[in-house]
Amino acid sequence: MSMKWTPVLLLIQLMCHFNSGICGKVLVWPTEYSHWINIKTILDELLQRGHEVTVLTSSASILINPNTTSGINFEVYPSSIKRYSIESFNVMIYEMPKQPFWKYFSTFQEIMSLYSDFVENICRDAVLNQNLMAKLQEAKFDIVLSDAVCPCGELLAEILQKPFVYTLRFFPGYTVEKYSGGLLFPPSYVPVIFSELSDQMTFIERVKNMLYMIYFDFWFESFNEKRWNQFYSEILGRPTTLSETMAKADFWLIRTYWDLEFPRPSLPNVDFVGGLHCRPANPLPKEMEDFVQSSGENGVVVFSLGSMVGTLNEERANVIASALAQIPQKVLWRFDGKKPDTLGPNTRLYKWIPQRDLLGHSKTKAFITHGGTNGIYEAIYHGIPMVGIPLFADQYDNISHMKFKGAAIRLDFNTMSSTDLLEALNKVIKDPSYKENAMRLSRIHHDRPVKPLDRAVFWIEFVMRHKGAKHLRIAAHDLSWFQYYSLDVVGFLLACVATVIFIITKCCLFCCQMFAKTGKKKKGE
Repeated sequence: MSMKWTPVLLLIQLMCHFNSGICGKVLVWPTEYSHWINIKTILDELLQRGHEVTVLTSSASILINPNTTSGINFEVYPSSIKRYSIESFNVMIYEMPKQPFWKYFSTFQEIMSLYSDFVENICRDAVLNQNLMAKLQEAKFDIVLSDAVCPCGELLAEILQKPFVYTLRFFPGYTVEKYSGGLLFPPSYVPVIFSELSDQMTFIERVKNMLYMIYFDFWFESFNEKRWNQFYSEILGRPTTLSETMAKADFWLIRTYWDLEFPRPSLPNVDFVGGLHCRPANPLPKEMEDFVQSSGENGVVVFSLGSMVGTLNEERANVIASALAQIPQKVLWRFDGKKPDTLGPNTRLYKWIPQRDLLGHSKTKAFITHGGTNGIYEAIYHGIPMVGIPLFADQYDNISHMKFKGAAIRLDFNTMSSTDLLEALNKVIKDPSYKENAMRLSRIHHDRPVKPLDRAVFWIEFVMRHKGAKHLRIAAHDLSWFQYYSLDVVGFLLACVATVIFIITKCCLFCCQMFAKTGKKKKGE
């Protein structure tokens, strides 16, 4: 941290010391990979504002480094398991795209089941650690901040009796957002995640979207809910469920915005803060800047498949390198592995690249991306058109959304040829509509009254100031499913109508019988 900020931070800390209402103590239950990048951006801003931040992490953590020099306090507790194997993600990258639709989701559910077991174990290690729990109780935190894709934060908040805020990109099928968050996702115009549809659906596409919704609602199980429900009930000493505990969240920070998403209904305790990690570009390292400048008027192409993809198989790497060798632009490729045989002189390989700074460079013409949300938002922020090569999870939908919005072309990782990649690159660079649409999305992204990071921090501080945000929470959480859909009311009204019809019918029959008897009597006389 720059020395010029030291007096400012000292002043903030003094203000917090004399006025406990300004700053607070934040306990964080994080998630790995790009999720950590997002939440760390929020934590750094909270630190800048004088808050005390403690991240609870296990010894099994993959990326979170407690030895960093930031102001974050890392509370590391021992775990009974080893680090989560990256092999499961490699299966997703190389095997899943080749599988039929139902087999794809069957494999995906198996991987989610492994992830569920992993998270449950590290959660159990935390909450059953009596010394750790006693230490957290004594710390008197003001709020718990958690990523909803990694359960346990809500359990910690319940144990500590503190309000909590979620950050979330998505859950498969939006199931958590619907059943724990209370958000509405009408399938007639809101495409289900993984469907790769837009909000302008044909009849057949609406049928497909409905089938996706039914599949995720009644078949797909992200977590072993029976085990989680039993675990939460055991820890809290009363019958409860994972969904019920998650529904107690005071606020939901969704890490997307309407530049990427299609419009859909929202709630008072939900805010969209997509792109909160984005910032203006910094100068590049001299060697890299010299390479970029050497591209002349042709400019450069930035290529990265994200932090989770360490290496590519030789065949795919050579297909990609062959295409890149044929474009006039210089290419900066984040790549860690054997140098492809077909690599051209215009392409330079890097184990790491300053992606945000490269995308913000004036000479950058296109971005080849796997479609991770962070990378997508960095491209939107700087108005860079994309060639998307999605690999797993939300990346397919991210690229599809950018394609529908006219800012990207999508390719299939396992089937694309060098010609396909070459044609896609030439199209997004030479066809001005892609750049225009990317810039339009960039203007939408920037045209907000409050920056996304400031919005995220505001709501966290809001929940701390008011010791929760129950006044923003809809009453639907307190209703049973038949009350939510007003089935009891509909049943009552139908019963009333049926009763009235029955009474009227009986009265009519009685009148008819009396009339008939009176008629017979008159004839007899």
